[in-house]
Amino acid sequence: MLRLTQAPNIAIAALWVDALRHAGIEASMQRYFLGAAAGELPPDQCLPEVWLIHDEQEAQARSVLQELTNLPQRRWLCLCGEMVEGGFEQCWNCARPMPL
Repeated sequence: MLRLTQAPNIAIAALWVDALRHAGIEASMQRYFLGAAAGELPPDQCLPEVWLIHDEQEAQARSVLQELTNLPQRRWLCLCGEMVEGGFEQCWNCARPMPL
């Protein structure tokens, strides 16, 4: 087994493990509930971890994680002239929906 990475929280770790499994990479999450010990232990030691079952899948797993953590941000220019960034489908300024 090989520790691939630490995740910022359990939800992200679960998403990463699921994505890896979907790509055919056997992975597991460790340190599910160690966050409760933060304060008694150093915070960086309490983060959930993603582990690979087969070390030889490391390169493929890192590639999958690279794609997941570097998704392009969507931007669009509203008719009112406001630049809307992120996952918003409605302009925060005028409430127009994102054009198709």
